[in-house]
Amino acid sequence: MKFDWNRARAFLVTAEEGSLSAAARALGMAQPTLGRQVDALEQELGVALFERVGRGLELTPHGVELLDHVRSMGEAANRFSLAASGHTQSVEGSICITASELHAVHLLPPILARLRREQPGINVEIIASNAPMDLRRREADIAIRNFRPDQPELIAKRLRDDRARLYAAHTYLKRLKNPSDPDVINKADFIGFDTTSNLVDALNQLGLSISVQNQKIVSANQLVQWEMIKQGAGIGIAPEAVGDAEPLVTRVLDGKVHPLPIPMWLTTHREVHTARRVRLVFDMLAEELA
Repeated sequence: MKFDWNRARAFLVTAEEGSLSAAARALGMAQPTLGRQVDALEQELGVALFERVGRGLELTPHGVELLDHVRSMGEAANRFSLAASGHTQSVEGSICITASELHAVHLLPPILARLRREQPGINVEIIASNAPMDLRRREADIAIRNFRPDQPELIAKRLRDDRARLYAAHTYLKRLKNPSDPDVINKADFIGFDTTSNLVDALNQLGLSISVQNQKIVSANQLVQWEMIKQGAGIGIAPEAVGDAEPLVTRVLDGKVHPLPIPMWLTTHREVHTARRVRLVFDMLAEELA
């Protein structure tokens, strides 16, 4: 059978990402190299797979027809890789851990420092992202998440319930004059995750009475939010372990507003979990984070 899987993978990822530049970033290769692989596949098959639309690419009818087949191939290759990884009993090698930005910065460093001392043969990649990585596609080996996965291929261990609280800089609370009064806080500036009412709704369930209009600054990046809080730009939410350790901030309405429970789950793929290296790191994370 004469078939180059690298060319098929280039086609698959380009179709999923919508452009050669995005696909090249996803695959970690140079865009010209990726483009040559897609061109070679088109020449090999004798069909055009893409047509340019503006700066992006759209699948041709032939490309649409072939995409399902190559996607099935990708899933099979992924299952093959997962199964093979699960059989390795070597401790030495690489492992990829994904966690939220705040957890990656404030919780993981001391744990991974211990890992490096005890297991110097393990190299670690950290993906600090609030977007969940797809463990079924090996985007990461282990994930620290705030929700329980529902995919049957994944296993998860509930570690604990984190508690998030309202925090603000001392400098900002001084400007409010009476920060212990809930009515004053209800009129204050808040740092939000986005322009939706998700955070507002959650805080109102705890006893506040604010609206989306209170969110004067929004950012999906947790580190940006936290820095805004520390600099006195408004009130925001953070885990206790992060907020209580920062001398520039203090709890807002402490004792008057209940903390927001945030479950912490440790997750990995069933196939990968059988690998000795993954089990070792998984168990260390579970021990330290619990």
